[in-house]
Amino acid sequence: MLDTGSAVNLLPYDIGLQLGAIWEEQTIRLPLAGNLARVEARGVFVHVQIGNLEPVRLAFAWAQSSQVPLILGQTNFFREFDVCFQRSRCTIEIIRF
Repeated sequence: MLDTGSAVNLLPYDIGLQLGAIWEEQTIRLPLAGNLARVEARGVFVHVQIGNLEPVRLAFAWAQSSQVPLILGQTNFFREFDVCFQRSRCTIEIIRF
């Protein structure tokens, strides 16, 4: 999910495990806010490729819960990509700058 109001990228626990991350090796603890404030999260970097664009290293708050959505937010998805929402055309264009 793209969320322009989210301060961080959020990674569910099960997806982090599938990508090979090890919870105990992530030492940077990140506080979450709102309805996720009770969920522990740790910082993790993931190399992400969107479509045919060059892969990019994104920072995620890796939640210790699989019940959270995967969110692409301000840090650092929207700092790496320009996103154009065209509601009338039902399209989203993502461009790496």
